[in-house]
Amino acid sequence: MVRTKNIIQYWPALLVLIVSLAYAIWRLSSFDGDPVGLAQIGTRFQDGDPSGSEGYDGQFAYYIAQNPNPAGVRSQLDVPAYRYQRILYPLLARALALKNPSWIPWALLLINLGSQFVGTLLFTRHLIAENVPTRYALIYGLWVGLIVGVGADLFEPLAFALIAAAWLARSQGRWRMSYLFLLFALLTKEIAVVFWLAALFADLLKSPRNNQWKYGLLTGLVFFVWQLWLWIEFGEPGLASGGAMATGFEIFPYFGLLRIVEVSLAAFILFTIVFGPTIVLPSIFGFFTAMRRLMQKESNIHIWALLFNSLLITFLPHSTFREPLGLLRVATGMVFSITWYAVHYRAWRPLNYAMFWIAFLALIVR
Repeated sequence: MVRTKNIIQYWPALLVLIVSLAYAIWRLSSFDGDPVGLAQIGTRFQDGDPSGSEGYDGQFAYYIAQNPNPAGVRSQLDVPAYRYQRILYPLLARALALKNPSWIPWALLLINLGSQFVGTLLFTRHLIAENVPTRYALIYGLWVGLIVGVGADLFEPLAFALIAAAWLARSQGRWRMSYLFLLFALLTKEIAVVFWLAALFADLLKSPRNNQWKYGLLTGLVFFVWQLWLWIEFGEPGLASGGAMATGFEIFPYFGLLRIVEVSLAAFILFTIVFGPTIVLPSIFGFFTAMRRLMQKESNIHIWALLFNSLLITFLPHSTFREPLGLLRVATGMVFSITWYAVHYRAWRPLNYAMFWIAFLALIVR
């Protein structure tokens, strides 16, 4: 009886799996059941046609999974070093598919379905340990930036499941395991750099006698060597502000949003109405909340993650702000850090407000 009750506590993960699977099936139906369609292949990179269709980011995971040889896949990547640095997801899919080309599209989908389920499961487990209602796991599990990733062969579901594993391992005092998960996240998507920095800063500011920071530096060293190899192989490191046609990070706060005025005033007003209260204001809240804690001489991983993710939104490139899905994908880090911070500090009002983020799921129908 007790065992059954414990299983029921994990209902958010089951609900997220159902929603993710339903979305994936709906997407598959629009491609006549062909899983290759999920990757949104563009003829520009598939056929080398400069005037062809662009496709979307999932195609690069598909290309690398089909042919991980850097020389062979280079021509199919818009910015080779930037795309190839996200190596773990396509390699896992290739391994799961036993290198069978026809199975790789299904493997990409299965990994993301499993990642979203496991990530929510880990989040729920942390909430149970903190004696916080498990419904708040839905903030993470039903965030549109992750759900869309499941049905479009994107990198976020796996990356943030690994970050959730790192955060949970850390809360249990398993420092080496935590940094190992962070390393895997770094090799999945570069957004994990923000979380690695948060962990490293938190450890460096602890007692000099602790050895946790050494694991953080080792993780950073491995990632640095990976970036160095990318530089040697492709002529530039992987870390950048985006793929083809991406603009650089802004110098002034929220200029990425303000620059939309140059394109269309109507679009700027619409973006401000939609993303002002849901993305911009939470990032402002995150910045000032973290700074207040730091000024009170508090320092932990939750504060640093909140600060760095809020700053990331503040100075996001215009090319990210002008693309709604791209913005929502990047904002996953802020959603994660605000939720985890609020759980740690029992900040019920931010947690309750964060539940409204689930409403963004309406966008996937569009």
